[in-house]
Amino acid sequence: MSAAPTNNQAPDLVNIEVDGVALQAPRGSMIIQAADKAGIPIPRFCYHEKLPIAANCRMCLVDVEKMPKPAPACATPVMEGMRVYTQSKRALDAQRNVMEFLLINHPLDCPICDQGGECELQDLSLGYGRSVSRFSERKRVVADEDLGPLVATEMTRCIHCTRCVRFTAEIAGTYELGGMQRGERLEIGTYDGKPLESELSGNVIDVCPVGALTNKVFRFRARPWELMARESLGYHDALGSNLFLHVRRGEVLRVVPRNNEAVNECWLSDRDRYSHQGLYAEDRVTRPQLKVDGQWREVGWDEALAAAAAALKAQGGDDLGVLVHPATSNEEGALLKAIADGLGCPNLDHRLNFTDFADAPVAEPFGLPVAEVEQATAVLLVGSNLRHEMPLLHQRLHKAAKRGAKVYAINPVDFEFTFALAGKRVVAPSQLPAALKAVAEGQGDDARAILDALKNASSALIVLGEIAETHPQASHLRDAARRLAEATGARINRIPLGANALGLTRHGVLPGRLDAQAMLAQPRQAYLLYGAEPPHDFADGALAAKALAGARVVAFSAYAPAFMRDVAEVILPIGLTPEIEATLTNVDGIDQSTRAGGKLPGEARPGWKVLRALGESLGLAGFDFVELDALRDRLTATPAACGQGLAVVHAPGEGLERIATRPIYRTDAVLRRATALNAHPLTKGARVVLHPEDALSRGLSTGAIAKVDDGRGTAALPVAVDAAVAKGAAWIESCYDATAPIAPHGVLSVTRA
Repeated sequence: MSAAPTNNQAPDLVNIEVDGVALQAPRGSMIIQAADKAGIPIPRFCYHEKLPIAANCRMCLVDVEKMPKPAPACATPVMEGMRVYTQSKRALDAQRNVMEFLLINHPLDCPICDQGGECELQDLSLGYGRSVSRFSERKRVVADEDLGPLVATEMTRCIHCTRCVRFTAEIAGTYELGGMQRGERLEIGTYDGKPLESELSGNVIDVCPVGALTNKVFRFRARPWELMARESLGYHDALGSNLFLHVRRGEVLRVVPRNNEAVNECWLSDRDRYSHQGLYAEDRVTRPQLKVDGQWREVGWDEALAAAAAALKAQGGDDLGVLVHPATSNEEGALLKAIADGLGCPNLDHRLNFTDFADAPVAEPFGLPVAEVEQATAVLLVGSNLRHEMPLLHQRLHKAAKRGAKVYAINPVDFEFTFALAGKRVVAPSQLPAALKAVAEGQGDDARAILDALKNASSALIVLGEIAETHPQASHLRDAARRLAEATGARINRIPLGANALGLTRHGVLPGRLDAQAMLAQPRQAYLLYGAEPPHDFADGALAAKALAGARVVAFSAYAPAFMRDVAEVILPIGLTPEIEATLTNVDGIDQSTRAGGKLPGEARPGWKVLRALGESLGLAGFDFVELDALRDRLTATPAACGQGLAVVHAPGEGLERIATRPIYRTDAVLRRATALNAHPLTKGARVVLHPEDALSRGLSTGAIAKVDDGRGTAALPVAVDAAVAKGAAWIESCYDATAPIAPHGVLSVTRA
């Protein structure tokens, strides 16, 4: 007997019955999807709602009326009137037999397996496994493969569900894992023995249902039941990925994703997953420090705050500059604004990586929300290595490309994307504004093709990346992007430079007079440095170092590196985002909150508490609150708009134009101290990358040492030769000590050292 149809059925729904429960399911969907929606459990290993269906494991076999044998629920489409039984004798016998086969070659080493306690195989074997194995032959053993510093392997445990293979192929788009050989000899691996290079590789740990792929950083450190989960956010880009910190006795031992379909779905970038290593670096500040007669000594909070207040009072007003790291929380940003106002200081800014302020640039919410990017049909990337700047936004774009979206790029480097570009232009940095303007005006066949694609698209998007936003002619790029958007109906997504750049903009952490670059070019007598680590957190590290070296510096910092000790006179230890309660505003303009996870080291305090105490020491009004909620009640956000001015264009001189980008795993102080991420293949190290013709004309080859000179500073860097770099340009990543003396833009002399 079939399930009786109902009269209110939509044309795209069918009526089915699962374990006697009448359901409606979308036509073409699978039995397992209908059962999951109704809360009816069906065991599975290979099925994952975000991955293509493989039907490998057969653990989801169910009894379907009128079918001669059990059917896999993950690969059997629903049909009108279908009746399904998940608990019948035939279904349960099939599931138990599958479990017995899966355990034949499994090593059954649960006591030493890192997956123990949260293993899907372990859980299901309790309900579907036999108490005694009937298998007496020798078990199969598979040699482990080194997948790099992030993912540990025990491939003898692998049950060939191929979730990891499908993740790297369909989600990450890198096709790094695959199945080799057949039958009992089937092995999952990389074939070439190279480590995983995907910026999303840690997600294979989450999708693996057994202990074959585990977290190498977390390995053997704790059991899942010892850990407490704390809600937190990713703070290495402005996406604001939702995640859980897994904490034991105040120490963050690992990070896992927290589902949020509108932001990061169920995925997490590797830098958000593994950066917690950097919380426990050797140069972490645990007590307030004061420099007395050139010598540092640890002091109490009262003495440190009194010294900081005295330094700021002595050099207040226009003589003071307040430089704020763009990942600083909304609460801290509002207090910094209040302190600057109270001291009469008009020089306050968080835009440390901008070089062109002609149009008064500020972070803006995405024109096309993150969740809708995968529905875009035409996309133009301008000055963006999106895969490294915002990995999970790149993954959304990867999905759009798989659906048929045309993606174009205008870049100074032919960056690697996980999808084929419909068209691209690779030009020297000084030519980027002209190339984008040509598209807006339809000049040239390539430009017209991009213009027509954006015009004809049902959902068109222009993405301005880090290279565009930090360009010395960024105002021209932003102006050309706006004109192109007006002509085509496209929306603009500007990648914010900092995890909370949008929130700090809304809470007024912006200058009344001097911007961040001007504060360094016209040095102040004193600086309040909040969360920023010179020279690497500034666009022009050498300029920042020079300005700070000649001033009084009060530093709010989690770390005390050598340069900070050289320039500061007071260091006040503050907590990092995983250790405090905070609110950050993501690229969609949504405020998201974190909970304190890790324990603050020593006498370090949340930044808002230190700022409140400093405000009291300075005798400023409005610092009489005690609780964070009281502070939040006072916060008022004010939208700020980007201006319309344009920078003066200077023709480049003779030499090679520098292309400056920040390495994916060195964009902030925490990442620079994360050991595993700095051992990752994507961390290339300080080097200069040249086009083959430019290298040949200078007598340089891969591995040679080049002297790089910008007329102000020099660096000796190893050479890499790559045709992906535009002719006439030299690609030098920042955030390395060796590259700090070189200006972020301009013409370089590159010669053999």
